[in-house]
Amino acid sequence: MPHMTRRLFVLSLPAFAAGCVSSAQTTSIKPERPPVPAYYQQMYAAVPGEPYPVAAADLSKIDPQFYRQEVDYFTTEPIGTIVVDTQARFLYLVGQNGRALRYGIGVGKAGLAFEGVARVQYKREWPRWTPTQDMIAREPERYGPLAGGMEPGPTNPLGPRALYLFQNGVDTLYRIHGTTEDWSIGQAVSSGCIRLLNQDIIDLHGRVPNGTRVVVLQAPVSPVA
Repeated sequence: MPHMTRRLFVLSLPAFAAGCVSSAQTTSIKPERPPVPAYYQQMYAAVPGEPYPVAAADLSKIDPQFYRQEVDYFTTEPIGTIVVDTQARFLYLVGQNGRALRYGIGVGKAGLAFEGVARVQYKREWPRWTPTQDMIAREPERYGPLAGGMEPGPTNPLGPRALYLFQNGVDTLYRIHGTTEDWSIGQAVSSGCIRLLNQDIIDLHGRVPNGTRVVVLQAPVSPVA
């Protein structure tokens, strides 16, 4: 079976990355889809027991291919690796026997997207978010008041969980995190970070330990079923 290839290089744009915020939503008229199966309605229902509300995802705004599901995925990466295919808008958690758990993602805009190999240095539940100095310099009125950071909560851009990506022991300022902007899954909208539905980042956060290998690809390389 074909091996997945990848193009890797050291990050050169970390100053833009930690923003994790979106540009304006692009709207378009889409044909009606069949009702969402009960299985996925339950998967993306409101999450109880959290310190802040986690609302049900609005699945009417998301292409069904981006719902969390197990798929065939053939790769030379070891089991437990996170592989992010930015072109296809999928994140894979590599499993056994040529299978992977696949999540739909939103990715960074052209020129700000992460590419390379990193590690999950640490994970956070309901993390704080702080705009970068570059963001503050570009939009002081918007980000200046947040220079000291934003407290956790339902409006925090990082959502209920975040995985912090380091490369060679250095913080890349890129995160894998949640979002309440359901419409952004499958799109290239953020300032560089990799975003999942809140239910999906909670699920992923619980499956991967600190030190997990993360491979972020830009070339279209996904040999999946």
